[in-house]
Amino acid sequence: MPKTSVTVFAPATVANLGSGFDVFGLAISGLGDSLRMEPNTYGGIRIRSIKGDEGKLSTDPEQNTAGVALMALLEHLGVNRGFDLWLTKKMPMGSGMGSSAASAAAAVVAANHLLGSPCSKEELVYWAMQGERIASGAAHADNVAPSILGGITLVRTTDPLEVLRLPVPSRLHVAILHPHLELPTSESRKALPRQIPLSDAVRQWANTASLVAGLYAKDLSLIGRAMEDRVAEPARGPLIPDFAKVKSAALDAGALACTISGAGPSIVALCSSRPQADRVGAAMREVYLEKNLSCSLYVSAVNRKGTVITKR
Repeated sequence: MPKTSVTVFAPATVANLGSGFDVFGLAISGLGDSLRMEPNTYGGIRIRSIKGDEGKLSTDPEQNTAGVALMALLEHLGVNRGFDLWLTKKMPMGSGMGSSAASAAAAVVAANHLLGSPCSKEELVYWAMQGERIASGAAHADNVAPSILGGITLVRTTDPLEVLRLPVPSRLHVAILHPHLELPTSESRKALPRQIPLSDAVRQWANTASLVAGLYAKDLSLIGRAMEDRVAEPARGPLIPDFAKVKSAALDAGALACTISGAGPSIVALCSSRPQADRVGAAMREVYLEKNLSCSLYVSAVNRKGTVITKR
């Protein structure tokens, strides 16, 4: 019997993890996008409604990451079928937690299910990342990979796409402080340096490799030290109110590391347990509360499942 409807949930993500700019990504729990999809007789892609976006997102499928990713997948498969989409945003936009990626991830996973699963989850990452061009001007996979696959991922290359799944220490948790302001990825990228000193590049490469080693060894201390970022954080930190004070508060409260989540403005701290993440998150939020700055706090274990079907 043909599948007539499916609802999926794609999780929010933390990209970069400090030293792994455009390379590392981590999926979190609770936040993300819910998407319902049904085949239609119209023959085209229609985004019927978007909730939770305050009217900011386009329902034109050619101007929406979900629509662009879906069209890329259908073209690849040679499928000439129409689909209707109902998207519900359950995460803040422009937050540095992969909002645009979650929409794209949800769309390709839903369509793949309705078409009889011709692609593996790993293959779907490539088509989801095509939707990111609308959001940031480039097809990158550091958010869509963990959103679809779950866990912690490493994008070795995007052309051809090669994504590696990395071990996830069982105790690892994150505390994420989200300032109530938007920092579009396209704007955040403009702040990045066009050249970096060789000494910083060498240190960054060493940290990137050390982060992988720390994950395989389940060495939380090494993971924390390896998240030192010599490239993006110094350039983007000044764009985030009181970033330095929030980072200092997180480290003083016992965080393994603290850095910018993706392109920002959210700030993420890695912690060795849920109780520690709660304490660290409270310390981070206190910096904003003392200055009457509006923010939200999220605490989560690593989401190992990625995008999942919630209703068939």
